[in-house]
Amino acid sequence: SAAGPGSSAVPAAAAVISGPGGGGGAGPVSPQHHELTSLFECPVCFDYVLPPILQCQAGHLVCNQCRQKLSCCPTCRGALTPSIRNLAMEKVASAVLFPCKYATTGCSLTLHHTEKPEHEDICEYRPYSCPCPGASCKWQGSLEAVMSHLMHAHKSITTLQGEDIVFLATDINLPGAVDWVMMQSCFGHHFMLVLEKQEKYEGHQQFFAIVLLIGTRKQAENFAYRLELNGNRRRLTWEATPRSIHDGVAAAIMNSDCLVFDTAIAHLFADNGNLGINVTISTCCP
Repeated sequence: SAAGPGSSAVPAAAAVISGPGGGGGAGPVSPQHHELTSLFECPVCFDYVLPPILQCQAGHLVCNQCRQKLSCCPTCRGALTPSIRNLAMEKVASAVLFPCKYATTGCSLTLHHTEKPEHEDICEYRPYSCPCPGASCKWQGSLEAVMSHLMHAHKSITTLQGEDIVFLATDINLPGAVDWVMMQSCFGHHFMLVLEKQEKYEGHQQFFAIVLLIGTRKQAENFAYRLELNGNRRRLTWEATPRSIHDGVAAAIMNSDCLVFDTAIAHLFADNGNLGINVTISTCCP
């Protein structure tokens, strides 16, 4: 089966008291602690107002993201300028652990406000984005909904069954940036195979091939994959742990954590502009 170029047109709140920098935690907390964190709720987006904390002239708080879009206080309609820092609330915020914004979808961590943004960027409970390369598809949803989305919105992607398949990328000589995408189903999971061609700088094109698991990072650790180019008495092999679709293709390419080769090497293995990549998925021994 062949992957044509561009076929991807694809792709309960809690808080505890802690000292400054006290780190994250998890577990049940008292209603008093929940009441304390509720004092920091933004009246517009209902996320938390975190340092630097600014107030209107009457003392009402609004988060910095919402404040930039407002012309007056959403609580009293008073002026938001000049900006007034609420140093007392900033000190209280530094002594409180705030729940992750994805608490409602299962994350039980509570974090110091300085740790919260970084954790939420990689939280396993945040919505999954469409894993197809490129930025054309803006879909987000639960992990359980990813395959349904791919089957309905990206019907051109071929799915092959088995742990050992051949990913055939057609017309690799097409100019410009091109994606080839295929799905592989084995061991009760679905894997996305991606070959991307990019022009890193003028006149020098590179290919990047990687396997992603439609699953969590923890699930991905249970597997290994091997990519192999064969032909003309030559062999090029890459072996690694698949990445979760939560991490995506872009981060792997940025770090060259994938099979990387240039057009000269691609031509050594291609046949009439078509490149076959042997893909083998295996399970890791516990």
